[in-house]
Amino acid sequence: MTIATDHVDEEMVTQPRRWDISFIRKFMLTFGLVSSVFDFLTFGILLLVLRATPAQFRTGWFMESVISASIIVLVIRSRRPFFKSRPGNHLLAATLAIVIVTLIFPYTPIGRIFGFSPLPITFLVMLAFIIVFYILMAEQVKKRFYQRNL
Repeated sequence: MTIATDHVDEEMVTQPRRWDISFIRKFMLTFGLVSSVFDFLTFGILLLVLRATPAQFRTGWFMESVISASIIVLVIRSRRPFFKSRPGNHLLAATLAIVIVTLIFPYTPIGRIFGFSPLPITFLVMLAFIIVFYILMAEQVKKRFYQRNL
């Protein structure tokens, strides 16, 4: 809901724009593919590298997917690099709140009801590397996507 309060880059509102379904389709396919690659990367690291138990896998997958999806919104919301396009205060606050709650949730009694378990620090570090790599890759893909599709 906070997306509606987001700041919009000036170049996006200088003139009216028509919806371009072909562009939207390309955007969805491109970033859907990037997302899927990182899903498989996360699965592989959790299962093959970290040898996660089912509860650790469930927890790691939950944490990585929620945090990365929340942060990727900040990356793809603008044509500019994410660090050069400030999001609205509500969107930024909501994203930070989601990240914090997601990091804490598995360590609560409610998290245990969902079958989550505390993760060793090595898991958390590896998940952080995946998320950072995903952000960097999404930025590069976004840059190339807009170079080819504008």
